Order: sequence, then C-alpha cells, then structure tokens
Amino acid sequence: MKVFGRRDTPAVANELPKNAALQRPAAPPDPLATQLASLRERVLNQIDPTTAAELSATALQRQLEQLINQIADEDRLELSGREQTGLAEELVNDMIGYGPLELLLRDDQVTDIMVNGPSRVFVERHGKLELSTVRFRDGGHIASIARKIAAQIGRRIDESSPMLDARLTDGSRVNAVFPPLALDSPCLSIRKFARRRLDFSGLAANGSISRGLAQLLGIAARCRLNILVSGGTGSGKTTLLNALSQLIDPGERIVTIEDAAELQLQQPHVVRLETRPPNLEGAGQVTQRDLLRNALRMRPDRIIVGEVRGPEAFDMLQAMNTGHDGSISTVHANSTRDALIRTENMVLMGQLSLPSRAIRIQIASAIDLIVQVERMRDGVRRVTQVSEVCGMEGEVITMNDLASFEFEREDSQGHILGRYVSSNLRPSFTSRLEYFGLERAWMSAMQDV
Repeated sequence: MKVFGRRDTPAVANELPKNAALQRPAAPPDPLATQLASLRERVLNQIDPTTAAELSATALQRQLEQLINQIADEDRLELSGREQTGLAEELVNDMIGYGPLELLLRDDQVTDIMVNGPSRVFVERHGKLELSTVRFRDGGHIASIARKIAAQIGRRIDESSPMLDARLTDGSRVNAVFPPLALDSPCLSIRKFARRRLDFSGLAANGSISRGLAQLLGIAARCRLNILVSGGTGSGKTTLLNALSQLIDPGERIVTIEDAAELQLQQPHVVRLETRPPNLEGAGQVTQRDLLRNALRMRPDRIIVGEVRGPEAFDMLQAMNTGHDGSISTVHANSTRDALIRTENMVLMGQLSLPSRAIRIQIASAIDLIVQVERMRDGVRRVTQVSEVCGMEGEVITMNDLASFEFEREDSQGHILGRYVSSNLRPSFTSRLEYFGLERAWMSAMQDV
C-alpha cells in the first residue's frame, strides 16, 4: 500500500498555529534545519494522510524513508542516511503518535514529562528533574500535539478554551495550557502511567517503606479500615493506594471514582467511574460529587476515590459512615494533621451551614488511618508518618502517631538514611483487628516497624 499522492490539506505534523502567540521568536537560520524543513514540506505534500493512518509504524517508516531518499537525491541534498532515517521517524511519530514525546513515553525510567517550550522539555527520572534533549520545532508543533490528544477523547483546546485535562490511551494523565494563559508557549504536563504495578514488597525493596510497616498497612487494608493517603504532588499517593488495593478480597464489589483514571485494581469486580468536564455550551459536567452520590446506589462494598479536592469530601465521609468500610482516598496535605484540616475545609466548601464540630465528629468517626507520603530530597518517595484517628476531645480531633520516619544522615551518594519508629500504642480500632483475627499479627508488625 503506497502512501504517496498529492494532498490538499497539511498533515497535523505541519499544522501552523492560528495565533502568533503560539510561535517563539525566530532564531538565526540553521542550514541543516532549513534543508530538513524544506524536505519535510515536500514529503508531506506527497503523502495521503488517510492511507498513511492505516499502515503500521514500521511499514509507514519504510515508505517514508524511500520517499525521503528519492527527494533528497533529486534535489541533491547533502543529508546522511542517519539524518534521513531520523526525519522519517520524526514524521511517523507526528502522524500516528505524539511527536517528540514518543521517545519519552517509551522510556520506562521517565515518570513525568514537562514541556515548558520547544527547547525546554524537562523529565523526572528516579525522583529528580533534568532537562531532556528532546526538542519541538516551535510552539505550533506543541500545539498540534496537544490538539491531537484533545481530539482523541472528544475535547478541544485552543485560544478560547485554553486548558485541558485528558489522558492518553495508555492511561497517562495530561494537562495542557495554551496562550494567552501560558505567556511564552503552549505547555504540557504528563504524569506517565506506570506499567509496573508495585506491591508492598516492591515498595519495601525501593526503600519507600519498611517491611514491618508494609505488613502493618497490609493488615489495615484487610481489616477494612477507612484509610486516607496524604501527600504532595508527585509524592506517590496513587502508587501507595494501588498497593493497598491489592490486598482487597477479590469477592468484594469496588467502585472507583477519579478525575482522570489512574488506578490499577486487579480485582475481578471493579466499576470504574470518571468525571466529565462541561461541553462547549457549559453543560453536561459530571463532578466527583455526582459520581459519589451515584456510587452509593450501586451496592459497593468499598468506594475508592482517586483524589478528594472539593465538596465531594462530605459525600466521601458519608459513604465511610454508612457501611462502606474499607474505603480509601487520597488528599493533598503536608502532614497527617494537615490532612484532617484540609478535609474539614473541603467539606465547608459545600456545607457552609454545617457547624465545625459536626464536621469534625463526622471526620473522627469516618477515618481510621492516615498515611503520609513524601518525595524526599534524594528523589525517593517514602511513607513518613502513619497516624490513627482516635476520636474527639472537646472541639479537637485526637490522633496518635503509630509510626514515623526519623532522618539520621545522608550517605556519600546523597541518599537519605533513617529509621522508622513505632509507638507500640494499642490502636483505637483494636476491636476491628480482633474481629478479623489479626490483633496478634498487628502487634508483631508493630515490633518490626
């Protein structure tokens, strides 16, 4: 099947922005770049996009290499075979992939991709940010990739609708911002979907948690305690939530609620729900709060909320207090105590008439355990604090720290060394441990923390 043939419209790889703000100031012309741009234009003018879309990446690259070689010979362009192959690969990525992002998306060591501009593409490897060698041609090239991502999920992003939350086909989460909100260039932020699912043994091997503390959290999940995972952006909240979910009984019905689906549950009886933004007319929005209310009518054994960030916190507490034990959620906060304060503030967003004491009573009766995770300066994501919610004393929610990470020193390679300290306190949910026959296992794990 040949992809050659005159076409009337430019391919998405060569699409120019409608707004000049998408373009960066022109740099001095580079002879090689000028040759490649001219060759790219000629190749695109001889490609039938419909036919090309039906080919595999390998077949399309083979035909593009033939066409590039033919045109280069005709025009007597001084291009090496490596440069011609690189141009063919670039065109394939633009036409049936995500352009320069393809190299980073295929790199399993990269966990986050941040495109700040055509020549400012940062990545996170092993918890550390670094400037990548990947480059876009200009702001319009970034814009065309963002529009392709939006179109694949039936959304749009342009100057009139300059923000986008989306996910790729592999589950990676994408955020895009266009000018005029992004002043210098369209920006992309991609949180890659982890292909390797970490369990507690994997987290312990990575240094994210001690084996004793892993046993402790595993028991908490099996005992159907309501758990709140707290931490900053990129601290490993979703990874820990996935590890906790692996210990859920396969016979339970689980409903997950997320803004952008990231959870990787292995149980056979899982219903996955995802929010929906408003359409161009501003109608049709479905929020996490809407999904939580609906989930209560779906006979769930457990409800897992990917991240609580607004008034849906009240509905989450209601679910935890109405027989859906073992529910898990995440929240952005700097400590376990801050997690409770933030939860209270989020409830107040939608329940302004509710007294603070009533909200705190709901929180104290709903949440059993709070787990704090942190990405530390050596790049390792660690569980730093595990606290139980005991109850109320006057107007204050009482808590006990069951375990915490204590910094000791930094080795010659810059790795943080420390140890976990346990309180050996008898938890307030001891009756739950006894009910499941795991009280002795809990006390033994506390000794090993």
